[in-house]
Amino acid sequence: MSRIRAKHTKPELAVRKALRERGLTGYRLHYAKAPGKPDIAFVGRKVAVFVHGCFWHGCPHFQPRRPKTHKTFWNAKLDRNMERDAEKAKALKKAGWKVITLWECRVKKDVGKEVGRVVRSLL
Repeated sequence: MSRIRAKHTKPELAVRKALRERGLTGYRLHYAKAPGKPDIAFVGRKVAVFVHGCFWHGCPHFQPRRPKTHKTFWNAKLDRNMERDAEKAKALKKAGWKVITLWECRVKKDVGKEVGRVVRSLL
């Protein structure tokens, strides 16, 4: 798992490119001062964007199959990832942030539509 990227994934880069194409700049990447360290943070507007991989974060739109080997390990790991995501979102909301979660499968399908969600939240 050491080869799995945590930052600058392909879906995240696609979202950032689409944001730049729409003229949206001034965001922070992996902003450590916000609870949960969001992938993209519009600090002035308090909007946090997470770009989640479907497998690692348990996408509700596309149910990826879990590995058949080492089931105990994988189930515990993936369940904990989802719990941690919920904790991060709750902490951000409590701090007055708006949280947007973009899923890898949706970004691949139509990045423009997903970035539109971010744009609408900034208005």
